[in-house]
Amino acid sequence: MKRIDTCGMSCPQPVLMTKKSLEENPEGLDVIVDNNTAKGNVERFLKNAGYTVSIKEEEDIFIIEAKK
Repeated sequence: MKRIDTCGMSCPQPVLMTKKSLEENPEGLDVIVDNNTAKGNVERFLKNAGYTVSIKEEEDIFIIEAKK
């Protein structure tokens, strides 16, 4: 599964990167974010796009896993 790192980026950049990566990997991907705003926005986008979402918190980052 593809993994993209959006740490240090402010919205809407993490959502835009997620959208672009899903076009290339429609089966799913992992998105790494480092703030609650990006976590919420990426999670909402993925759920609206029909993906199952799970989130793992590790130290100062969140790993959002999206699967069809």
